[in-house]
Amino acid sequence: MKKLKIAVLAGDGIGPEVILQAQKALAAVALVFGHEFTFEDALIGAVAIERTGKPLPDQTLNLCKNTDSILFGAIGDPIYDNNPESKIRPEQGLLKLRKELGLYANIRPIKAYPKLMDASPIKKEILQGTDFVIYRELNGGMYFGEKHLNEAGTYASDLCEYNEDEIAKITHLAFKAAQERRKKVTLVDKANVLETSRLWRKVVQIIAKDYPDVTLEFLYVDNAAMQLILNPRQFDVLLTDNLFGDILSDEASVIAGSKGLMSSASVGEKYSLFEPIHGSYSEVKGKNCANPIASILSAAMLLEHFGLSIESKAIIEAVEKAIINQIVTIDLKVDSKIGTNEVGDYIANYILNKGDLYFKLDNVNLGQSTIV
Repeated sequence: MKKLKIAVLAGDGIGPEVILQAQKALAAVALVFGHEFTFEDALIGAVAIERTGKPLPDQTLNLCKNTDSILFGAIGDPIYDNNPESKIRPEQGLLKLRKELGLYANIRPIKAYPKLMDASPIKKEILQGTDFVIYRELNGGMYFGEKHLNEAGTYASDLCEYNEDEIAKITHLAFKAAQERRKKVTLVDKANVLETSRLWRKVVQIIAKDYPDVTLEFLYVDNAAMQLILNPRQFDVLLTDNLFGDILSDEASVIAGSKGLMSSASVGEKYSLFEPIHGSYSEVKGKNCANPIASILSAAMLLEHFGLSIESKAIIEAVEKAIINQIVTIDLKVDSKIGTNEVGDYIANYILNKGDLYFKLDNVNLGQSTIV
């Protein structure tokens, strides 16, 4: 039996709605496989600013440092998005959390589901067989470099900094992942212009010698952005820095057909955090139409991180069954009558009662599914 204490940082917007569905899936796994998962809630983001004045309260940080892992929802609010003068912003809470916990690697799987090919703007013949993962460095680069704005507000700068150790840590993770996959790493940089990118190439080439079974390739970021759309099947493990990884992983979300399918893990030497990448999407908050699959798949990544591979696969199988049976929200099926809660209920129920005739679309439409 595995005992895990999980900090739940639901955050802003649709965060609480989708995180609830992930908790349902984890509760179902715990029941079926005999584990014990306990959850403790804490504030972060805009809701934390509103209640405490801080985007990351000390109490939240202390909780995260004293739990086994973190399940994260979403962060951000239009109030702050529309006010560039604001000195305190929700996103500062997540950036500080990553830094304080040493979460240096963000891992984002990208997969094209056969049943959802029509939901993507990319042609089916280009998408088929796409299955890669992005390794994005999280603790360095422009996001954490020195920032400057002159008194007149007419000149600004953001310093991009990296050292060899920061690059080496995530590079080793990427190559080890490639060894378990199709044995190819593609480094994305801008080494023809940026000194930091040239350092990335130098360090990665040295480390690549320790993994002779893995092929190393290079792409400039502008070309990589095109190749993600023109030929996404060419990628296996895509390795890049903080800024480029942020942009490219969002671009890659169109491959699956919706950001609502995109899960992620942020890991360090001691701590780990699992979250969907879709953001707070406040416009649909409370409307029971947000896609919870990314959050649920993030829970599967959490289980995999702790060596619970069979349990993780149980969640993935349930998600794939939901997609096959079109138990999905409107972002994946425009005329869907299925909501956030119903998708979560279906997936949890499938984990509990796989193969049971109870799983009929009519039952879900009638609201007859069981809530875990």
